[in-house]
Amino acid sequence: MLKRIYMSPLGYLISLIMNAVSFLQQPFMVYGFYNRVQKKFMKNTRISSSTKFISKHNLDIGDNVWIGHFCVIDASNKIKIGTGVQTGSHVSIYTHSSHISVRLLGKSYLSSDKRVGYVKGSVSIGDFAFIGDSTIVFSGVSIGKGCLIKAGSIVTRSMPEFSVVAGIPAKVVGSVLDIDDKYLTDPSVKESYFAPEIIANKSCGNLGNYEK
Repeated sequence: MLKRIYMSPLGYLISLIMNAVSFLQQPFMVYGFYNRVQKKFMKNTRISSSTKFISKHNLDIGDNVWIGHFCVIDASNKIKIGTGVQTGSHVSIYTHSSHISVRLLGKSYLSSDKRVGYVKGSVSIGDFAFIGDSTIVFSGVSIGKGCLIKAGSIVTRSMPEFSVVAGIPAKVVGSVLDIDDKYLTDPSVKESYFAPEIIANKSCGNLGNYEK
């Protein structure tokens, strides 16, 4: 019946209505975020309307952050996201997991006061880190300042600052300093670069501590 109506001249109207509804429901970027941890409004932070939060009151997000479409941010055990962090779409950040505990406790899992094997831990993401599409970050992980996490990575352990990270499980495969090096002589970059200590050490010819 519905198919016959759609294939009739009314189908054009039905299609128009469906497309309009689809357009209205598309994800969009929401400007501004109230940080309940710092009790401050981050005016320049932009988060997709399709991003799902768990325990938003434990989420400490800095300003100038961009969180893409269809992300899952589980802050049940606290997440700190630094200034200027960007994520692609479909990024998941978790601070807990019951996958071991459910097996160990079986049917008594929900009623148990002591959830043996339950995994939890806070996550910290340093200033101006970038997390590529479809990356998963697990509990207890710290991602250093300026890290570049390539798309599709599964981050199960902490990563040092300025690292280029990729893989399953993720590992350090390079340094963002090698990527940025050719731009550091540009006067506008010298004034705005996220890590002024790198500019200072480069001017002194002393980058040894930062090279990966």
